[in-house]
Amino acid sequence: MTGEIERLLDETGWQLLYALQQDARLSYSELGQKVGLSAPAVSERVRKLEEAGVITGYHAQINRALVGLGVTAIIRMGLNVSQSSAKAIEGIRGIAEVLECARVLGSDTLVLKVGATSIEHLESIIDRLLVYGPLTTSMVLSTPVQQRVVTREMFSKSLESKKENTAP
Repeated sequence: MTGEIERLLDETGWQLLYALQQDARLSYSELGQKVGLSAPAVSERVRKLEEAGVITGYHAQINRALVGLGVTAIIRMGLNVSQSSAKAIEGIRGIAEVLECARVLGSDTLVLKVGATSIEHLESIIDRLLVYGPLTTSMVLSTPVQQRVVTREMFSKSLESKKENTAP
């Protein structure tokens, strides 16, 4: 981490991040009450966190089933020998049903999360993706852990783990 980000991620900074991850619609005065700052001070801290790239956006979580995308699948994708990952990613960006795409190491090149209205719709998505390479598709039955809140403790545990692994 850079010095600027370390300064922003003091106890108050982490408290702000935690509160915003729980409810990004909190007003600056509500945030201030939670962290012990005035609304203008909170506004300034949040602006600095945004400018530093720590906060990258604010999002509404959508119940996909209620808006018609009740089928979710994870698709692991390899690439054909003649297929570049850049070209595949460019094509995948054009498929609206692809909710997330991660480039990974290992036997797969990409891992996708897709939303579909039905099994037939999922089949058509798979057909569009097959042009890039072999696929392995898994249906999501439930998501018991969803978008976990990033906390200071996660970072601290990571540092502790690194220290333990480098100790003589």
